[in-house]
Amino acid sequence: MAKQILPQPFFFEKGPKAVLLMHAYTGSPNDVRMMGRALEKENYTVYAPMFKGHGTLDPEDILTATTADWIQDAKDALQFLAGKGYQYVAVFGLSLGGVIATKMMTSESILASGTFSSPTINDEESNLRPAFLRYVRHVKKQAGQTNEGIDSRMVLVEEKLNQQLAEISEMVSEMQPAYQEIIKPIFIAQSGQDELINPQIAVQFKEKLIHAKIDFKWYENSTHVITVGVDRRELEKDVLFFLSDLNWNGE
Repeated sequence: MAKQILPQPFFFEKGPKAVLLMHAYTGSPNDVRMMGRALEKENYTVYAPMFKGHGTLDPEDILTATTADWIQDAKDALQFLAGKGYQYVAVFGLSLGGVIATKMMTSESILASGTFSSPTINDEESNLRPAFLRYVRHVKKQAGQTNEGIDSRMVLVEEKLNQQLAEISEMVSEMQPAYQEIIKPIFIAQSGQDELINPQIAVQFKEKLIHAKIDFKWYENSTHVITVGVDRRELEKDVLFFLSDLNWNGE
């Protein structure tokens, strides 16, 4: 059997303007690699770190991490870029990555932020839980485990998952009051055919940003992972336009 190559963080060092890209829950930097290449081509330096618990062969590893770990991962990534001399950074993220990018916007000194299909407002309609459970079952089946073995293990997986999703939900609730304080530019991208979160969250998020300069884009034909979907080239163009319009001198 061919050895599986695990995803890795990537750092494309190019021009003086730096962009931090963060991946989705259960995802990896591969979620945003094509976006990274598109930005690199236009002379941006791009860094995509790996969230704790992700990028391994066992999806249960994700459940060992906390939201505090992921916030720290993002802070460490900003620190990494600062250490390389990049003072002004725009931070984007897909799904959970976009939630963490928004968290950075409310707590760190960054130039601008962006969300791609991100649950920045809590909503009952999320399909994240069943999707994660299906994913775990699939991986365990591929690894040759029996249905009985998988069933007995899933009890604990569900318990841990419920805890983690509650923690993510709590983080989002705590962030929401700060949305009206944000004055910097925010890019919001939402897929119309999102199968994991309610697409209307993006609209609600936009309405809460009463002082921010917002660039809102809707991609009707895309599903949740918009960065690799049918509209990805259009998304890349829109992100590049948003970046080109920022004031990178910190004035």
